[in-house]
Amino acid sequence: MRISAARRTAIERISFALLVAISIVMIVVGKADQVAFQSLRNAAMDAAAPALDMLSRPVAALDAAADRVRSFIAVYRDNLRLAEENERLLGWQQVALRLSAENAQLRELSKLASEPATSFVTARVIADSGGAYVRSVMVNAGHDNGVARGQAAVTGEGLVGRVSEVGNRASRILLITDMNSRVPVIVESTRYRAILAGDNTARPSLRYFDAAAAIRTGDRIVTSGQGGVFPPGLPVGVVTSVDGETARVEPFVALAQVDYLRLVDYGLADALPNPLAVAARGSKRAESVGSLLRR
Repeated sequence: MRISAARRTAIERISFALLVAISIVMIVVGKADQVAFQSLRNAAMDAAAPALDMLSRPVAALDAAADRVRSFIAVYRDNLRLAEENERLLGWQQVALRLSAENAQLRELSKLASEPATSFVTARVIADSGGAYVRSVMVNAGHDNGVARGQAAVTGEGLVGRVSEVGNRASRILLITDMNSRVPVIVESTRYRAILAGDNTARPSLRYFDAAAAIRTGDRIVTSGQGGVFPPGLPVGVVTSVDGETARVEPFVALAQVDYLRLVDYGLADALPNPLAVAARGSKRAESVGSLLRR
């Protein structure tokens, strides 16, 4: 049986009016007796809780299933990515093995002298002799530990300085920022040579480089190996500013925060003159000159 349009309109109007009336009654009752209305609302909430719980379980199960599906998809994608990376690494491994074999053959053909074996001692900084005129630190390793004057002091980041004085149980490290420090270096990208000169500031300067050298901010500076004090290729720092003929270098190592150093023996320590021997030769020369004058 079909309901006429007029009757349906009347029912809708009555329903709307009834809902409005119920809402007004609930508002009035809630204002008049908040305790009773709160109890009624709590009772309705308790009655609806089981139904809501039953309805929420399928939704939660669907969410969990969706999370598992997303996890499976993510794992699948990760496996594909790792497989591709593994293929690339295997390719690079083959390249490295081939280059290593070629390098060995070329060394054999050219009779290239091999790099000398290195040894090192790890030492802890026990004193900082920083001052207005000195940039050095003292470490708890000396002759008893195999430390020798001239050895390079490095960390994982780069060059710190060199061993300048050695005792039996302690040594002093002259930092690359000290005004007495001079390190032959090169610009890694262009191979231009220069001298890194400390001036007791946090950023030593580059000196004696070619006027045509296009030194730019951001250039990496490494040791050149000239002079026989340091081996070539030790990281030193990066150029931070260039002003005409002056370039400043920020050391890779935060020298004020160094706790441990590696004192490396590259077999080059004999390149530095022994100050005691120099003083002894000077005194002998003075004695010989004095004896000649007395004659």
